[in-house]
Amino acid sequence: MPAAYQCATIDVPLDYSHPTRKTIKLAISRMKAGDSGKRHGAILFNPGGPGGEGLSMPVMMNETMPKDVREHYDLIGFDPRGVGRSTPVTCGLTAAEQNTEHPYRPETFNRDVTWARTVAEKCRAKNGNELRYLTTRNTARDMDIIRAVLGEKKISYLGYSYGTYLGAVYAQMFPQRTDRFVLDSAVDPARVWRGMIQVWAQGTEPAFTRWTKWTARRDHTFRLGATPAAVKKTFWDLIARADREPIPYEGEKLNGDDIRAALRRQFFSPESAAKTVAGLKKAADGKSGPRSSATPDHVPGPRRFAAAGEQLPDDNASAVFWSVVCGDTAAWPHDPDQYRRDAIRDKAKYPLYGDFGSNITPCAFWNKPAEPVTAVHNNVGLLTVQNQWDSQTPLVSGLGMHRVLKGSRMVYVAGGEGHGVYSGDPRVCANRAVNAYLSTGQLPARDLTCKPAAHHNTGPRKGIVPTPRPVPGAPSF
Repeated sequence: MPAAYQCATIDVPLDYSHPTRKTIKLAISRMKAGDSGKRHGAILFNPGGPGGEGLSMPVMMNETMPKDVREHYDLIGFDPRGVGRSTPVTCGLTAAEQNTEHPYRPETFNRDVTWARTVAEKCRAKNGNELRYLTTRNTARDMDIIRAVLGEKKISYLGYSYGTYLGAVYAQMFPQRTDRFVLDSAVDPARVWRGMIQVWAQGTEPAFTRWTKWTARRDHTFRLGATPAAVKKTFWDLIARADREPIPYEGEKLNGDDIRAALRRQFFSPESAAKTVAGLKKAADGKSGPRSSATPDHVPGPRRFAAAGEQLPDDNASAVFWSVVCGDTAAWPHDPDQYRRDAIRDKAKYPLYGDFGSNITPCAFWNKPAEPVTAVHNNVGLLTVQNQWDSQTPLVSGLGMHRVLKGSRMVYVAGGEGHGVYSGDPRVCANRAVNAYLSTGQLPARDLTCKPAAHHNTGPRKGIVPTPRPVPGAPSF
């Protein structure tokens, strides 16, 4: 009989330096381990973000984990502070203000500065000083409150994407309470947070080169060029053409910047990108092309609800994202001209996305962080898993996490595509390593290299937050 899905709320301090003052609600969920006698403890989950809801993750992971792994744990989900049912925050942002992807152009830069300042000012006006406490360190403290409420001496954990950084911060702050931790598709703690946005541009260039080679070998299918150089020329000619006259495609008109932004993730999956570029080219030529197989990032998802009958604020994910990435660290420039210079430099260095990654953000105008960023450097034995071709946390990011966790082991999927590795299936090399660690607590003797499984979906979904659609305007790690 399936375990019951239970929900509850607990009160946690808004500001842990003044724990007796204001509290906020934290929504948690549980599916208990069975009665097999194999129970080891509780395992918490985080789906990524910042801004991803995790309350339903026990249901998903109950289906994902093999029975002989799942029966060791009570499965614990939670919406991080400010997210979903955990006292959700809003900045009152319009749909346009939630758009986070801003390419650098001299003629629009002042408009970008105005957008960044407006978002920061709206968040401040709506929430006062409280967003200073929507940080990774405080979410880690919340996790430790959950541990205590559950009566556990230690907790285990599986975190995807941003959740890897959250897990690493918890292990740094509470090493004696850290049990079996799996960090899937890791953030580099040394790049928090501007560097993680910029690394998308760095990771896209080799993915693009790989795509040109893959597509050239299939010129008979896609007709984009018979050599990598020819494919590259076709793509950049298409960008120039769209800048002169936007291309009608799937109900929208796309300029070159729109195309660069939309294709950044797709280049990590060559077939998806080839289908999209071929479709765009046919649309530009006035022909009907195949519909893209990828889900556009801007498609709104179904309405989510903060509580029975209470609709979640439309900008909740965006408000949380900026609160965390701006509030975790003071290492954001405050001079708009530095963003301008960096965007110009990085557009030349990384033509596909460099200007997007280095352009100004609301963090330039954010309040001073409540405390310093966490320096992650410990010997706690954790397991990290990483695909070679990951659009959100590229390989260089995963290697950065592995480097600072001296006691960790890494499972590297050579040739693996997509954001998110673990899917439970024991037939897959990387999953076997994760399952063994979660079942026994024993790390592999050394780092492992796996090959990707044929025709296997290597993770919960693109963007990693396990919801049917990505939240519009909210990036995720």
